[in-house]
Amino acid sequence: MSLFDWFADRRKAAPVVRATQEVEEGDGLWSKCPDCGLVVYRKDLIANASVCKGCGYHHRIDSGERIRLIADPGSFEPLDSDVAPTDPLAFKDRRSYADRLRDSQQSTGLRDAVVTGLCRTGGLPLALGVMDFRFMGGSMGSVVGEKLTRLIEEATARRYPVLIVCASGGARMQEGMLSLMQMAKISGALQRHRAAELLYIPLLTHPTTGGVTASFAMLGDLILAEPKALIGFAGRRVIEQTLREKLPDGFQTAEYLQDHGFVDAIVTRPEFRDTLGELLRLHGCRELVPA
Repeated sequence: MSLFDWFADRRKAAPVVRATQEVEEGDGLWSKCPDCGLVVYRKDLIANASVCKGCGYHHRIDSGERIRLIADPGSFEPLDSDVAPTDPLAFKDRRSYADRLRDSQQSTGLRDAVVTGLCRTGGLPLALGVMDFRFMGGSMGSVVGEKLTRLIEEATARRYPVLIVCASGGARMQEGMLSLMQMAKISGALQRHRAAELLYIPLLTHPTTGGVTASFAMLGDLILAEPKALIGFAGRRVIEQTLREKLPDGFQTAEYLQDHGFVDAIVTRPEFRDTLGELLRLHGCRELVPA
């Protein structure tokens, strides 16, 4: 057996390995599934769209990886990358808002919690917005609202369909009413997009909650979700304390919402790009003709 064959056999056997403390705290070559405990070679996990082959658990991915999975290679053109947040209320709790922004920008390399741009997927034009939970829990502040509104308006002008990948804890409390008003601003842009008879699809990922759920996440012509994604407005404990009732198992999961008519389809991540292409074609989207 050659050295190459030996390594190939070792790699094939990797998915059956169970986690140990040493593996969890290793050098980043391996990844443990938080749901079933399966340990896989990280490159194999990424090759499967960061979905566990053992149980189907969808690992959280960042905006860059999400764009790579949706957009045709080299086709994504960012919009409004220079738009950055400010601190109009000089907000401070245990730490100042300015410090929290600076830390998130340094750790993620992003200006704020959403990346927007124009791209092609399967040759079809698409206006794409991707929220990134790493940036302050994907919270919706003024920059998120402004960038998504501009994206939708650009899509309306070009007659592009819109896809927004939602991942958020809700409105950004450090911006107060300036954050909450983004719900209405984005919703207004979506209404104008719909009036032009253009398609809007939100993809709800884990988690999609708060003001995002109460606005653009639930305004799609077709509402898609990833398996087992947490989707809701208020938290489970808040609802139970308010209603003084025990909520059913699986409440606020994508599957529960699909059963009750709030989600149209649950699509696994490896299948999403093909499914999106089929939906766009069914709704009359055509490939761009080179100028």
